[in-house]
Amino acid sequence: MLGASLRRLREERGLARDEAGFHIRASESKISRMELGRVGFKTRDVEDLLTLYGVVDDDERRGLLEMVREANTPGWWHKYGEVLPNWFVTYVGLEEAAGVIRTYEVQFVPGLLQTAAYARSVIQLGYPDAPDAVIEQRVHLRMQRQERLTHRDGPRLWAVIDEAALKRPIGGRATMREQIQHLLEVATLPNITLQVMPFRFGMHAAEGGAFTILRFPEPDLSDVVYVEQLWGALYLDKREDVDPYLTAMEQLCVESTTPGATAEILGELLREM
Repeated sequence: MLGASLRRLREERGLARDEAGFHIRASESKISRMELGRVGFKTRDVEDLLTLYGVVDDDERRGLLEMVREANTPGWWHKYGEVLPNWFVTYVGLEEAAGVIRTYEVQFVPGLLQTAAYARSVIQLGYPDAPDAVIEQRVHLRMQRQERLTHRDGPRLWAVIDEAALKRPIGGRATMREQIQHLLEVATLPNITLQVMPFRFGMHAAEGGAFTILRFPEPDLSDVVYVEQLWGALYLDKREDVDPYLTAMEQLCVESTTPGATAEILGELLREM
């Protein structure tokens, strides 16, 4: 979040990254990494940047400098750093800070809605040579990420799942039955909206594949679009990049089932099993 604030301040002053980097004796790439939250923050660097960006109000400076301490304090998810790629550790940190999470999934049930057995099957598919201990650590992380959804101040989750993901027998019949039952249960939570994109719609607004939009409580922070690839991920936060995904998500929600119809589809799947 500190990185996004620094980027906003820089852009408001009309400064390029290389100009900001020169001011703190650093490269343009370091400024880019700072703004993306992919490098630690030094108090001196942030103080110099705030001066360059014209932040003179004591309270504003104090608040941003306090964020340096918070940004440099490892989150609970960093203990899984040995078994997770850096690009995903970044996502978990953003997800933890988000107030609204909107996601569309094609292949699998979204990670925040998976049962342990389903998650284990998905992770084993992606990492067939990983030791059992590593698989279990990844499963445990996924379960911990879900805990925040049950907190009083937890985020709102709005998920659209392609019907194909619900009919793909991940982990076998028993695992899928448990997973569908779990979806029926979590869909009743007040902060979770669950919709299904049915086959009957044919082509739709998100034919490009799965993506997640993260929105943060701080009004001056831009949304972040997360697009996972085979081995890596894209993080988009510029308005011209985010807007097409927002439009696609809105269209998906219009075309997908209502929450009530979603429950009917899930019930039918359970009966078929």
